[in-house]
Amino acid sequence: MSTQSASPVLACIGLGANLGDARAALNAARDALGQMPATTLVAMSPLYRSAPVDATGLDYLNAVALVSTELDAHQLLHALQAIELRHGRERSHRNAPRTLDLDLLLYGDEVIRTDDLTVPHPRMHERAFVLRPLLDVAPDIRIPELGPARDWLAHVADQRIDACP
Repeated sequence: MSTQSASPVLACIGLGANLGDARAALNAARDALGQMPATTLVAMSPLYRSAPVDATGLDYLNAVALVSTELDAHQLLHALQAIELRHGRERSHRNAPRTLDLDLLLYGDEVIRTDDLTVPHPRMHERAFVLRPLLDVAPDIRIPELGPARDWLAHVADQRIDACP
């Protein structure tokens, strides 16, 4: 397996947290994304507050970051998981509350389906907390196999999402 992609790839990363100081966690994650090897932070959306989807608990703070990376998709995933662990992320059950969640949403226009990684993220088009901040930083982005991300926003109009001050 290659250790780096042939040329930089634009990747989209969803950030979320609803335990502890979520704002501080997302700011620290933004900084950590900018310090990853062979990776440059290109853009970060504003923060949004949203209700949990398919879960209970406190509201989440969410954002989306764009990075340009020479890491391959699996290396990027592992780097994101290492950042989560440094912030106390526990994976007790699906959709559990979390101190920090970093999801690899898109990796260029690639479609990846392996045991540990699915890109595009399989539910990204069903989540306002992904689409709204994604469109802030990449208004013309397309989701492979689904089309323009903006076309999916109307499908999630019933999900509460508020811009954070």
